[in-house]
Parts: sequence; C-alpha cells; structure tokens
Amino acid sequence: MKAKSNSNSPFLSFLIAVLVLTGSSDLVAQEKKSSGLKDFKVVVEKTENGIKMQGIEGSAWIDLSFSINNDRPQAIDEYGMTNLDKISPNKNSDLADFLFTIATTKNGMVLKGVEGTAWTDLSFSLNENGKRAIDQFGMTSLD
Repeated sequence: MKAKSNSNSPFLSFLIAVLVLTGSSDLVAQEKKSSGLKDFKVVVEKTENGIKMQGIEGSAWIDLSFSINNDRPQAIDEYGMTNLDKISPNKNSDLADFLFTIATTKNGMVLKGVEGTAWTDLSFSLNENGKRAIDQFGMTSLD
C-alpha cells in the first residue's frame, strides 16, 4: 500500500500561522493600550470613620483620610480628593495621571476607574483596619 500524501498540509500550516499571528497582534495591541498608563500605587484602608489612603507612588499626596457618604463616591486623582466635575487641568510628568472613585460597602470597597487605570470596576472585601494595595492594573501586593 502506498502512503497517501496529504495535500491539505500546506494549507493547514498556513491557516495555523495566520491564527497565531492574529492572536499575537491582539496581545501587542493590548500591551500598547496599557503601556500608556503611568505607574501609581495606593494603599487603601477601611477605618472606623471612613477611608484612609497612602500614596506610595505616582501621586502628589502621601496620606489622605476622609469619611465617605455612601450615597456619593469620593473621586481621587494624583493630587488628592477631587470632584468628577472639577478635574484638575494641571499635568505633571513626574506624577501618574489617574482618576478613580471610591465608595465603601458593608463588606469592603468599590472603585471605578475613570482615567489612567487599566480597570474600570474594582471591588474587594475589606474588614475594618484591613489594607489593600491598588495600582494602575488593579489589586497588587502591599510590599
């Protein structure tokens, strides 16, 4: 018996190569999208009176502490507490250009990324005096 040649083999190889290249270009596009983000790191703590935050990297502020009205989230940018309708036009190349809102829930926190974050919604459980670190990509280590 003669071995039958598979004439589909070159076509199949071509199809696989196209699929791999298409998938790779999507990854490159995602990388480029997130590479425009500047690094920032913030530690969030839920306190008895509200929220305490520590700016580790990318912010002009070091410590923020505030009580929060659960009906209205608090907006935070690289300069500190702000209002969504009063976004600072000041841009400093040494700081990350970020803006998010933060609100407390019964069991933790809810954050909404407005600009300068790869995330749009971020929520996590957090007990009183518990701490979590966040950055431009989401939750990160406290180190």
